[in-house]
Amino acid sequence: MDSIDFSILIPALIAGLLVLATHVSLGMTVLRRGIIFADLAVAQIAGLGVIIAGLLDLTGYPIAVQGIAALSALLGAALLAYTERRMPETQEAVIGLLFVLAATGGILLMSRDVHAGEHLKDLLVGQILWVSNSQLVITALVTAVLLVLLRVFNQRLAGLGFYALFALAVTASVQLVGIYLVFASLIVPALATHKLKQQRMPVAYVIGVAGYVLGLLLSVWFDLPAGAAIVWMMVLVGAPVLFKRQAD
Repeated sequence: MDSIDFSILIPALIAGLLVLATHVSLGMTVLRRGIIFADLAVAQIAGLGVIIAGLLDLTGYPIAVQGIAALSALLGAALLAYTERRMPETQEAVIGLLFVLAATGGILLMSRDVHAGEHLKDLLVGQILWVSNSQLVITALVTAVLLVLLRVFNQRLAGLGFYALFALAVTASVQLVGIYLVFASLIVPALATHKLKQQRMPVAYVIGVAGYVLGLLLSVWFDLPAGAAIVWMMVLVGAPVLFKRQAD
């Protein structure tokens, strides 16, 4: 443990903070609107865009990859906005179907890739320990724009506007931390604090940050996959808050 250089965790922690900056607030909105699995569906659709970019040999052009992923996610967002307006009673079923179609579509596209298993793993659990400076800079710029939009429009976001903003936030995060951690960052802090009447947002951020810090430390100390470790630590940190409020 003494030989571990903890400075390698700083870029990963910055990535986590960038994800939480938008996802804590958006997660609360998702929970309130009852579209819990929309984030998984949109993240998977954005991941499908990343796979398509890889098949087009664009992996060396991060802006192009981000653009294709964002376009894919925006198309998914437009479809979700349409179903919310036209068939709200079956929207959860549509969201589930979109997730399955995007996931299996990615598997089909990667079926002839000998490295498909590794690519799929990276997409799901991410490679947060290996984020590059360029990824952090691009994500920081996107996050800053999204935070301004969230601040300006806040409760007025509805329909396609909400889903588009949501899609862009998820797209910016998927390549940094993976689909599972995107889902956890959106849902765990929001769910753990949904009964709080005061200081909900600060407590939610503390849960998210603590999950990232403890998960990263655990992954380095015990040589565990960082994304999976962060998900578990975030849940373990958030669970006492959730169950304490349930008992009150």
